[in-house]
Amino acid sequence: MQDFSEFVDKSLGPSDWITISQDMIDRFASVTGDRQWIHTDVARAAKEAPGGKTIAHGYLTMSLLMQLQDSIYQVEGARQAINYGANRVRFLSPVPVDSRVRLLQVIKSVERIEKNGVRIMIENTFELENAPRPALIMESIGLFFF
Repeated sequence: MQDFSEFVDKSLGPSDWITISQDMIDRFASVTGDRQWIHTDVARAAKEAPGGKTIAHGYLTMSLLMQLQDSIYQVEGARQAINYGANRVRFLSPVPVDSRVRLLQVIKSVERIEKNGVRIMIENTFELENAPRPALIMESIGLFFF
């Protein structure tokens, strides 16, 4: 717990940038069944969508949390790590195809739990390159057992 506590209210990151490709969007649509045209119909989006491009699913952006987080830090010595959930998820800006996102994190709280565990609340901001507002802001909850 001491290792996490020293980072409370400190900014972690940024992560590496990741490019959101049409292939990534199409694969996410296939897995989730969300094939709304704004995500998958490139020709229609060119004519009708704001910006003339398809956009990533909000949940696709959110699902990148672990991949982006892994480029910021690694937790060593944990025998188990559990994604416990999310609070206050907000999709603030659309993520156009071929744009790049990265992650900034702030550990908001660290709490001891039973079985030699720690519950960590993290504020996550998914930045959209060259955009005035983030793509997504969410609070995630992680459990680590040592």
